[in-house]
Amino acid sequence: MRIDAHHHLWKISRGDYGWLTPEAFPDIHRDYLPADFEPLLKQCGIEKTVLVQAAPTLAETQFLLALAKTTPFVGGVVGWVDLAASGATDDIAALAKEPLLKSIRPMLQDLPDDDWILRPELAPAVKAVEAHGLRFDVLILPRHLPHIAKFIARHPTLPMVIDHGAKPQIARGDIEPWRTELRAIAQDHPRLCCKLSGLVTEAAPGWTVEMLKPYVGALLDIFGPKRLMWGSDWPVLTLNGDYATWYQAAQQLTGFLAPEERSDIFGGTACRFYDITN
Repeated sequence: MRIDAHHHLWKISRGDYGWLTPEAFPDIHRDYLPADFEPLLKQCGIEKTVLVQAAPTLAETQFLLALAKTTPFVGGVVGWVDLAASGATDDIAALAKEPLLKSIRPMLQDLPDDDWILRPELAPAVKAVEAHGLRFDVLILPRHLPHIAKFIARHPTLPMVIDHGAKPQIARGDIEPWRTELRAIAQDHPRLCCKLSGLVTEAAPGWTVEMLKPYVGALLDIFGPKRLMWGSDWPVLTLNGDYATWYQAAQQLTGFLAPEERSDIFGGTACRFYDITN
């Protein structure tokens, strides 16, 4: 099964996408709904997807779950919970009753404190995520890696995936210390997975496959195909590319691998991690 392990859908009039303003992102400040996405999936032969939150509200997570129930290609939803709220464990328990809810993702990259995730008061909520059989999506930038290493060490049995390869600064050509720090985390925590996604957005305009190659190569070397999953990050992707071009670039960048290894990256890993069965 070919899976896009990371994309978004949104409806602007809902009003809780604080980052998505017409001033900051005029090119994607409009609705993106299943009918907009399905033709792109068919073009690339994608059978299932993982729909990921884009607003830090429970209301948006409920909106995504409702969409998923009527959208056959969505195999799972990554939602949001305020881990610091007094009712966080109750919110997690309620969301976990939804079979399509697979993971929780705090928007760590947008928080003012880089070490926010290490706050002791978050521990009950994080433990509840694991207790209810959910996973944890890690949305970070390279500067967060030292903090997330400590977080993973505190919760070694919680299934986690790093979104967008921790967003290396491709446009600047920076690969260190991102590569070394990510490698250390992956070696210490062999169950940790990573998404081969979001790289196009971090690249300079007019990016080429050769520009992405060192970063994709690093992720392949660090995680291996069984811990790496391809995602589009659509429609954010469209800020610096298009769906088919990124899909073909990823195919090209992994073309030297054995067929079964490519099968893991383009479906198998996401299927296992998110428990997508049909």
